[in-house]
Amino acid sequence: MAERPMRGPHAPHGPHGPHGLNGMQAKGKTNMKALGRLIKLLFREYPAMLSIVMVCIVVSALVGVAPSVYIETITSYIEQGLRLGWAEVYTPIVSAIVTMIALYLLGLAATTIYTQLMAHVTQNFLHKLRTDMFAGMQKLPIRYFDQNSRGDIMSYFTNDTDTLRQLISQALPHLFSSGLIVLCLLFIMFYYSIPLMLIVFAGIFFMFRATKTVGGKSASFFVRQQKSLGKVEGYIEEMMNGQKVVKVFCHERAAEREFDKINDQLFSDAQNANRFSNIFGPIMNNIGNILYVLMAFVGGLFICSGVGILNVSFQNLFETGSMLAPMPIAVVATFLGMTKQFTNNVSQVSQQINAVAMAVAGSERIFQLIDQQPEEDHGDVTLVNCREENGALSACSEHSGLWAWKCPQKDGGSTLIPLRGDVRFFDVDFAYEEGKPVLHNISLYAKPGQKLAFVGATGAGKTTITNLINRFYDIADGKIRYDGVNINRIKKADLRHSLGIVLQDVNLFTGTVMDNIRYGKLDATDDECIRAAKLANAHDFITRLPDGYNTMLTSNGANLSQGQRQLLSIARAAVADPPVMILDEATSSIDTRTELLVQRGMDALMQNRTVFVIAHRLSTVQNSDAILVLDHGRIIERGTHDDLIAQKGVYYQLYTGAFELE
Repeated sequence: MAERPMRGPHAPHGPHGPHGLNGMQAKGKTNMKALGRLIKLLFREYPAMLSIVMVCIVVSALVGVAPSVYIETITSYIEQGLRLGWAEVYTPIVSAIVTMIALYLLGLAATTIYTQLMAHVTQNFLHKLRTDMFAGMQKLPIRYFDQNSRGDIMSYFTNDTDTLRQLISQALPHLFSSGLIVLCLLFIMFYYSIPLMLIVFAGIFFMFRATKTVGGKSASFFVRQQKSLGKVEGYIEEMMNGQKVVKVFCHERAAEREFDKINDQLFSDAQNANRFSNIFGPIMNNIGNILYVLMAFVGGLFICSGVGILNVSFQNLFETGSMLAPMPIAVVATFLGMTKQFTNNVSQVSQQINAVAMAVAGSERIFQLIDQQPEEDHGDVTLVNCREENGALSACSEHSGLWAWKCPQKDGGSTLIPLRGDVRFFDVDFAYEEGKPVLHNISLYAKPGQKLAFVGATGAGKTTITNLINRFYDIADGKIRYDGVNINRIKKADLRHSLGIVLQDVNLFTGTVMDNIRYGKLDATDDECIRAAKLANAHDFITRLPDGYNTMLTSNGANLSQGQRQLLSIARAAVADPPVMILDEATSSIDTRTELLVQRGMDALMQNRTVFVIAHRLSTVQNSDAILVLDHGRIIERGTHDDLIAQKGVYYQLYTGAFELE
């Protein structure tokens, strides 16, 4: 089909690589930029709260290190007590214990404060991020949604934002806290004993190698898992929307096979990610256990040998004049506690790699969505209410029922051009993809109140022409004028406000029948909606619904028939009361009897309006003022029904069933 690009997970490659937004670069530099951007954004939004959080984390980390120092002090008091008696050391031991309890309480308070603040920051940040994403998505061009799976787009708001929740509320605070504790412990251990510190460095080396080898593989598979999850959700969303088609064509087995293929990839990525993640923790813990045993063994040797051990304790230097001193039991006991605390915190830092990797993948996808260029709109012509006085138009603020284009002039003034619905194409060329033209040299006109019909095979370019009128896409060459104004000068919102569309595929939203009709004009009164429903021949069936106009619709109006849904779509267009209507094969999917009812509604809607009709049923276009026959993006015939029948050309053969357009 040449008219529109493919949709869904099997669509052509989008602007971001072979998988659309999933086609992310795997380079660490790019990932770190995404993470850095996320952190900058956090501090820009919540500078005061995050500053308090950092202070509390520093306090909590220092409190976490303090007991290791106090263990050395208490152990020294115990050694003195064994020599001098309990009474001599009772008071300092109790004082040290009370101090430790006070420090623990301070640490508890600091931890409570920063965890509560981070919970507040996280939820508020994600709320704002989702709001910004959705607001930005509303400004994206139709091309973006044609080239990307809806399920994958939905994944940005769920899975990807959830990875950020884990990063902000858990991973980043733990990384900062554990990293700070590790640095403090390294300085303290270096102060107490340089030889034992060298053993710790050996343990750090093996931990680093394990992190790089096993943790790196785990992180890469978690990133791949995130991408595969988006593909699975996209495919599921596509199959749910097309479930009836799947059933009709007995495509269940093929759909299952395709799903199994995508799901197996997700399974493989998730299995590898969790396999490496599950062995990573035990490896780190056992390296820590080995380091602990080795530290106890070497420390015991130093104590028993009584040899002088190099340290940077200035107290020993001042007392003996040497940086060498025998290893006391208190230092070894302190080192054992610090070693266990050190390895636990290094393990915590390493285990956050997976959360960071997933969040980096999620943030990169989210930023790619946020960074999408919005739909360009350089128009300066606006649609305004106006009134006519003495044959002249003047703009007004109230709803007058009369509209005009307000065209700015170079001298700073403006001109009002009445909105009449005169649409003209001049030598228009267009291509969805460069080098693959869809329309060739299209010229046509529709005067106010005329009905123009497009006839042709699927892919001939019929829907594309109406997309250009709406400026869903911009032309490559030529001109389109609306009431004599170049369509590129008209602001897109004002342009689309002047157009009404009834599509073959009806989209109804969760809400009442009245809400769905009012979607065409958000400030319409109930009376206006009811008048529009009567005009569209929808009033009778609506009054027979359980709650009439207050009947709730869900699942795209699944409790209504196709014809009833189409009538609501016509009523929605009618309430907007636009001067130009586009009817895109609006009756092709309903039965003949219902078509008569829908057709009467459309006939009423088309009165005194410029109408563009796309129809496969030629019986619906016979009363058109002009019929244009398209083939491969070119207009090959034009005229009224009688004129084209008299010519006995392609339209005649198509109408009589001699052949179908290829």
